[in-house]
Amino acid sequence: MRAAVLNAIGDDKLELRDDVSTVAPGPHEVRIGVRACGICHSDLSAMDGTLPALAPGVVGHEGAGEVLEVGSGVEHLAPGDHVTVSFVPPCGTCPSCLRGQTHLCPVHAIAAFTSPRFRLGDTPLFGYAGLGTFADEVVVPAAGAIKIDPAVPFETAALVACGVLTGAGAVLNTAAVEPGSRVLIIGCGGVGISAIQGARIAGATVIAAVDPVEAKHPIATRFGATHATTPDGVEALKQEVTAAEGFDYVFDVVGNPATIRSAWDHTRRGGATVIVGAGRGDAMVQFSAQELFLHDKRLLGSFYGGVNVARDTQRMLDFWRAGLLDLDGMISRRLTFDDINDGLGVLREGHSDLIRQVVTLG
Repeated sequence: MRAAVLNAIGDDKLELRDDVSTVAPGPHEVRIGVRACGICHSDLSAMDGTLPALAPGVVGHEGAGEVLEVGSGVEHLAPGDHVTVSFVPPCGTCPSCLRGQTHLCPVHAIAAFTSPRFRLGDTPLFGYAGLGTFADEVVVPAAGAIKIDPAVPFETAALVACGVLTGAGAVLNTAAVEPGSRVLIIGCGGVGISAIQGARIAGATVIAAVDPVEAKHPIATRFGATHATTPDGVEALKQEVTAAEGFDYVFDVVGNPATIRSAWDHTRRGGATVIVGAGRGDAMVQFSAQELFLHDKRLLGSFYGGVNVARDTQRMLDFWRAGLLDLDGMISRRLTFDDINDGLGVLREGHSDLIRQVVTLG
């Protein structure tokens, strides 16, 4: 089958091959025919070493498809079911799962670094984040295959698997934004646009979007931002809409030390700063001991939007059906398998009107 292979960490292109195979599904695993996958900035982060990944391996972690085969012990799925895939499937029995924080389950995440999902001849290949959706097929834990209504288009469903759950989930789950709040969102890519939409669903009355690329500002307002500005304009906007007090909730969807620090600085005393962007392991952010005490702010990490993947996948699709969440408008480019490297290149260059590129497979 076809798969886009990362031969070594640091490569800026994937090798598009047609001679890769999946492993057979074991107990409590399923084999899925991938029908659509999104190109996420985290895929670039895997390739350049910002996020942990193994090579050689198959990249891609945001997708939807059809169940082709189920392993022993799988009772809730059957061949022909339509599903999205999750890179953090819950085991259901670890301490994180038992306390209701299923998105922090380490069991399958650890297995992703010890269990190859593909083969190239005699060479084992790992799937990025335990998935590897830049391939015609993938074998995943059954808990990571989330059944959806077959009426939902695969391209629409693929967006929910990572970007929408991460962005909207950070607003609705991690921060639990209250109606009438003043919200600032730094970064207007796919996850940032999802956070903007989540803030609108939550009933925020001020939703300010920040991005250095001014061409993204009208995109942000189209998806629900009430204001849009560059980083240089945030202070003036804060003066205008909060009387210099600061925003109730500020979301950093970039993950750089400078943007994290800016997010904290623009949060009001007693407010919440939420870190959504995936930064480098060696990127350090400084706060003084006094400001942490004196300002009484909450500094919150948000991994995968704090989601319960089965519950929140359905919830996002319900929002979409109700017209509250625009998923289809987020697809800015539709690509084929042969276009994957072009799509990664466009994302790397920070294309001005890019929200999400979706690759159609099958």
